[in-house]
Amino acid sequence: MSAEATNPNGVSPELRQPVQPAALQRNAQVRRRGRPRIDLRRLGKAALLGSTTRGRTPDAIAHVAEAHRAHHPEADLTILSRAYVLAESSHRGQMRKSGEPYITHPLAVTLILAELGAETTTLTASLLHDTVEDTDVTLDQVREQFGDEVCFLVDGVTKLEKVDYGAAAEPETFRKMLVATGNDVRVMSIKLADRLHNMRTLGVMRPEKQVRIAKVTHDVLIPLAERLGVQALKTELEDLVFAILQPDDYARTRALIDDNGAQGDPLAPIADSVRGVLKDAGITAEVVIRPRHSVSVHRISRKRDDLRGTDFGRLLVLVAEDADCYAVLGELHTCFTPVISEFKDFIASPKFNLYQSLHTAVAGGDGAVAEVLIRTHQMHKVAEAGVVALGNPYAQPDAAESVTEGERVDPTRPGWLSRLLEWQESTPDPDAFWSSLRADLAQDREITVFRSDGGTLGLPAGASCVDAAYAQYGEAAHACIGARVNGRLATLSTVLRDGDSVQLLLAHDAASGPSPDWLDHARTPAARIAIAGWLADPDPDTAHDAGPQKDAGPEGAEASGRQEESTPAPVAAPEAAQEAPRPLVENAVTDLPDVSVRLAGCCTPVPPDRVLGFAVRGGVVTVHREGCSAVTRMRSLGREPVAVRWQDTADCRVTLVAESFGRPHLLADLTEAIATAGVEVVSATVEPPTEQRVRHTYTLQLPDAAELPALMRSMREVPGVYDVSRAQHPAST
Repeated sequence: MSAEATNPNGVSPELRQPVQPAALQRNAQVRRRGRPRIDLRRLGKAALLGSTTRGRTPDAIAHVAEAHRAHHPEADLTILSRAYVLAESSHRGQMRKSGEPYITHPLAVTLILAELGAETTTLTASLLHDTVEDTDVTLDQVREQFGDEVCFLVDGVTKLEKVDYGAAAEPETFRKMLVATGNDVRVMSIKLADRLHNMRTLGVMRPEKQVRIAKVTHDVLIPLAERLGVQALKTELEDLVFAILQPDDYARTRALIDDNGAQGDPLAPIADSVRGVLKDAGITAEVVIRPRHSVSVHRISRKRDDLRGTDFGRLLVLVAEDADCYAVLGELHTCFTPVISEFKDFIASPKFNLYQSLHTAVAGGDGAVAEVLIRTHQMHKVAEAGVVALGNPYAQPDAAESVTEGERVDPTRPGWLSRLLEWQESTPDPDAFWSSLRADLAQDREITVFRSDGGTLGLPAGASCVDAAYAQYGEAAHACIGARVNGRLATLSTVLRDGDSVQLLLAHDAASGPSPDWLDHARTPAARIAIAGWLADPDPDTAHDAGPQKDAGPEGAEASGRQEESTPAPVAAPEAAQEAPRPLVENAVTDLPDVSVRLAGCCTPVPPDRVLGFAVRGGVVTVHREGCSAVTRMRSLGREPVAVRWQDTADCRVTLVAESFGRPHLLADLTEAIATAGVEVVSATVEPPTEQRVRHTYTLQLPDAAELPALMRSMREVPGVYDVSRAQHPAST
């Protein structure tokens, strides 16, 4: 039997009249509009008397029926009536510690969900959610009378009731709870409503028990409510927890709110101006003032000491269509002074919990700044109720499926919950899972980045390219070798910002894998768990897939993501030394007598480059490309160029630099690409890796200069190579 259900003979007289702390009493007085306080005594009396007319909806669930029909006008109330009759008869004789009949609790929980727009199946399960746990009713009875779907939900909530929330939810029991929840998010919706009602009536508990329950609510259930998008429950839970855990701060915050209310609402004239602007523009919209809840005001007061009158609320503009949202935004930014830094488009890029709105802030004529939320009525419903507002995900013809053991496909399940289930499966250590989960739930801000295919990724603020890789590719991200952020090459440690575009580069070599320093850059549990798992137990077959090891040369010098290389690894062709070449060739000539021609090593010109020559000591003319920085420097020193031209001979020597991400066999693959093009390698140098990047410098003898563009393209197509360019070394000439 639940701790909330007691025998009436064991209830002391004082518990029959619940006394709440003053903070909770004040909090009850400022409850959100549209969420009236439930009269438990009246519900209890109606429950005890029951309905006198057969076939009539029992008086005790009249409030539930009214709230339900407001969202679902065609709903069949018969099943709710039958569920109430079973719940009332089963709980008859049980009392809550407040002294009320126990049936008032499932009624209150069901009313909370009905006000949020939950569908009939959820409300039916809510009325029955304690019957299997606290009475003689069995799951078989529930299935026989109400069907598989209701039975599935009641069973899920029953499993949650068995979770030990003591000691801030022990890892293994909480893990089991997530598995039960993950099969159907409506299970957690019922649990959250159950916790909200218990928190509303927590005043009858001993102070130490109030604190314990409030801490668990703060650490676990409020973040889960945020993730499910059920803001209406989340904000009220936050205020109730705030009143218990920080009573002094709560009292000060309530005093600030009361003082501001006594002075009149400074948002009212701004709201009137907005209504006038939108009316003149022919936009049908509802403009309301949305007061901030206590915790929100407290957070703002911690950022700045002097609160403005407009800090105590925000304007909410509700329209019919998505396009109207942007029309409203345009009018506001035209007729008022916008605060551009406050603009956020969560319609184009919804948040991880299904939330959509346009956020902006505007300044009125007197300089008062008002934050404005713009959304459609449907967006508002989802913003308040989250997954609760999405109805029964299994009622759709293509998505419906029979209730079976194991996980079911839930089209409304947010991506984070799916990831959560994957984490618990891949993390055998419950403490490690719990630590990662707590870190993820503690994230209070998210960024949106754009993938190269046009999709988006939701990541916590401070996430790196490592996090983006695992969010997009899962364990395939082990082969990630780099990224381009906003079109520019970036290391995997690069911290992403809201609105960045990210192109992730993956190696095609199965031997690639993460290095230990990736853990220093990973912020999301998905990334950290996957990396730690790979490092602890890398694929045992990878070391054998590449075949026999070659001499310590190309592959040995080619540091992969995990290899720790501290010294340069020059690789020379047999016919050349390892020094950087400055070749003397005869395919460029000048009309000056008795001079030799040398191609500059800084820009390595080849036919048909446009070139200039400069006379240097020793009777030598150095040939540079026209765009070379050395040409600019020579001219700035007053040096006059010498006319040079290419001879008819086609062959040439050139130095190319290949920029790449380290991986095994890269040098061999590059050399093969060069050899396939029929080009001779004069010398090659491999620099030591830096942040998994490797630079290769090749001096090549081409039989025909016209083949150079095709050769460079072939080298760029080698996996892991992100750029190939002509050498641009600083010139000393």
